[in-house]
Amino acid sequence: MVHLSMGCGGALYKKDVVLTAAHCMSGSGNNTSITVTAGVNDLNSSAAIKVKSKKVKVAPGYNGNGKDWALIKLARPIDKPTLKIATTAQYNRGTFTIAGWGDTEEGANTGTTKLRKASVPFVADRVCKRHYGNRLVSKEELCAGWQSGGIDTCQGDSGGPMFRKDDAGKFIQVGIVSWGDGCARAGVPGVYTEVSHFASDIARAAAAL
Repeated sequence: MVHLSMGCGGALYKKDVVLTAAHCMSGSGNNTSITVTAGVNDLNSSAAIKVKSKKVKVAPGYNGNGKDWALIKLARPIDKPTLKIATTAQYNRGTFTIAGWGDTEEGANTGTTKLRKASVPFVADRVCKRHYGNRLVSKEELCAGWQSGGIDTCQGDSGGPMFRKDDAGKFIQVGIVSWGDGCARAGVPGVYTEVSHFASDIARAAAAL
């Protein structure tokens, strides 16, 4: 789990590549303006590892509707564990973990310096569409959240991973924090990029960075 200086989250896909959301980025190309903070829960900790970005690759065809993933090539590798991504849809169910340094309530616009995490259950597309209708790109997006609300990702959590354990008990990333209406509202799930749908595209893009 890493923090990005523009106020988004991300996860180490490789030691020198971060997987995050396209909507956090200004576009593809050489980019040395992002500071990636890793290795700590508290962003103010003196143990924080800070590395600059070198290059950004935004999902091909991204236009603000689906395809919300991007990769950041780092100036140097970060020697921390990487998070494997799901390559099949089999883990796109159950209970997921979300984490980030974003707002702890809707409209706060402050974020937090200490990493927080929570659990949210999978929400089927047909249930999610009761609120979002055709705004949900079913093939490319996953919904998760409590019907009663109260727990959710929020502004500042964008790009961070949604993950769970695979059958071998290892953590696997199934989603990227993408969008939603407000934060933690009842009957309004969070919407996440469905990582397994883009796994081969992500692998190809990372290899070419």
